[in-house]
This record gives sequence, structure tokens and C-alpha cells, in this order.
Amino acid sequence: MTTESPVLRERRPDGIEILRLNRPDKRNALDTESLALVIAALDELSADDDLRALVFSTTDSWALCAGADVGEQLDDAAGYARMAAFTRMYSGIDALPVPVIAVCVGNCVGAGAEIVAGADLRVGGDNLKLAWAGARLGVPVGPARLAPLIGLARAKDLVFTGRSIGIDEARELGLMQRVAAAADAEAAAIELAEQVAAQSPGGVRVLKQLFRDLDGTPERIAQENERLLYFQEHGPGLPRGTS
Repeated sequence: MTTESPVLRERRPDGIEILRLNRPDKRNALDTESLALVIAALDELSADDDLRALVFSTTDSWALCAGADVGEQLDDAAGYARMAAFTRMYSGIDALPVPVIAVCVGNCVGAGAEIVAGADLRVGGDNLKLAWAGARLGVPVGPARLAPLIGLARAKDLVFTGRSIGIDEARELGLMQRVAAAADAEAAAIELAEQVAAQSPGGVRVLKQLFRDLDGTPERIAQENERLLYFQEHGPGLPRGTS
């Protein structure tokens, strides 16, 4: 008997790739295996000249991603390796040469919130629970991606307090380009991806890179990733199944 993969992929003939996290019993909390699969997919897609857009989604509308799987049993070395995998995923989402559209449904917490902020476009479900929860554990994450999206003062509010916001506030902050019922959010994201895919493929890739260059996102993400690795190696780090 085979176990279904924690990350599922679907490729459409129009060049749109749909990547779905598939750990519904964990609210798509990311463990070492699922992170490796996401990173491998991003690496492969980055070299795919036929790719037009990536929809980052879920098989269960109760959660896009509830963060790191802190129940995973890891020693110190494996805990560091998992954090390094998170940093590679964050950089990989940013560096993908085509727009990334996030399906923001249910729990989007911690690493899930970082996926949301790291995407180029976002479709929010009406059951959204979005939170930058890193401050609760002292995790140095949030400023690199969130501040350019909603402004410094608003980003500080969400990152320092770790409070959860719903779809109405997320939309007021300008985070969501589309909203839909949770069950329809992926379909709305695909429709948005179709609009992107209908544009000049080369032109969209140039624009994606231009946005990155002008915003300086690679440098900001690299600095935050460095802080995350230091936190894991020299600070308390993320829990590793011991609590």
C-alpha cells in the first residue's frame, strides 16, 4: 500500500502549474519531506521555459499551511537542515521567473504566512486565518516580505503582535487581489493565472525580474534567511518534537 505524496502537482496545457500541499491531518504543516518536495518542484519549474504561472494551493480548504511541523522528531543537525530547507523554499518562491499565485484559505500561519507574502498575487478564501506567529517563539521572520506589501507600520503591527486577521482585514490591507468562498478560491486563482498566462510569456518574465530588482527582494530575503539560520543554530530554534 502506497501513501499519497504530501505535495501534489498538476500541469495544465496552458503552462500553468498547480502545486498542492497535501497533509490535511496536519493543516499542511511542513516537515522535512514536504519541504524537500516543494523545493524540488521549485527548482525544476525555475528551469522550465514553458511555465507561465504557478498556483500554490492545497488539497484541503481548511489550510494552505499552518507553518512548520513542530511535532517532527529531529536532532539538532536535522533541525538546522529543516530550517535551511525553509530558507531555500522562501528564496525559491521569490526567484521563480514567473508569477506565483497563492490560494490563501484557512490557516495561513508562520511559514504559511510567508508563502502568502512571498507570492506575487493572492486569492483569499472567506475562512482565512492569516498570522505572522514567529514572534511567539522569537523567530526572526516577517519583515522581508510583508513590509513592502502593506507598509512598515502595518507590518510591524502584524509581526510584533502575531495576531490573526481574516479576509476582510487582509483585503483592506491590500493583500488580496481576489476573494472567494474557500471552496472556490483555487478556481479563482486558476482564473487569475489564466489571465497572466495569456500575456506575453517573455514580457511577464522580464516584468517579474524587474519587480524583484526594483524592490530589492532578493537582498531582503537573503538577510532574513541568514537570521533564521543563526536563530536555529545559536538560538532556541524551532521546536523539534520535544514539546
